[in-house]
Amino acid sequence: MADIALGAGDRSNIESTTGAAQLAHRTSVALAAIEQASDRFMETARSLDELSIHRPSLLPGWTRAHVISHVARNADGFLNLLRWARTGVEHPMYASASDRDADIDEGAVRGRQLLLEDLAASCERFARAARELPVWAWTAEVLDGAGDPIPAHGVLRGRLLEVWVHLVDLDHGFGFDDIPRPDVEEVLEDVVQQFGGRHDVPALTVVVDFDGRERSWELRGTTSRPSQVHGDPGAMLGWLLGRTSGERLTGDPLPTLPPWL
Repeated sequence: MADIALGAGDRSNIESTTGAAQLAHRTSVALAAIEQASDRFMETARSLDELSIHRPSLLPGWTRAHVISHVARNADGFLNLLRWARTGVEHPMYASASDRDADIDEGAVRGRQLLLEDLAASCERFARAARELPVWAWTAEVLDGAGDPIPAHGVLRGRLLEVWVHLVDLDHGFGFDDIPRPDVEEVLEDVVQQFGGRHDVPALTVVVDFDGRERSWELRGTTSRPSQVHGDPGAMLGWLLGRTSGERLTGDPLPTLPPWL
């Protein structure tokens, strides 16, 4: 059979279709990871009784109820960005930083049952909106919570980070080493990107060992000679986020990092 010649338009359509299929697959995998993380977070939150849910978390000044309230409001914030991507009408994550903080504080004084119901409902709202988002909308540009432009599919990595990291912050039997390896790599990617380009970040190369497979990221800063820090994924993530001291890492020596956010 003779080869069929493809015109430029035909090739463009094929490439577009292939790209859309790949994007649909990536978003499907990401949504499954978020669902797994959300289920684990919900399971841990449900294991807290009325007294323990209002005890301090690992975040200074926040109880576990604050953390749960924040994860719920974060789901709604990212939902706003998905609406923006779908409609083209600007929907910022939060009306303002003060409104965000007030909503978290308001939720934190609720009783256990209302907290859990709010968390479950917000997670489902986000999941439903993400499942129903057209493939083309995942490439739309939105602004994240810091006001930086991102493609809508960046929301998925951001949500994954929020759920896993704040599950650790609940301080209830789950640590950074418990985050699944594929997810912790995604989260590390997001953290490094957030640090990238900041003038208060020292020049730094982080090298992470994923069970025999090394991966490195560079944090660009203002110092002339980059430092190198090596370690396991969980230990590196905890240190970059300022949650741990870095005692399980090796460096020459460990530089001082500014707050992640």
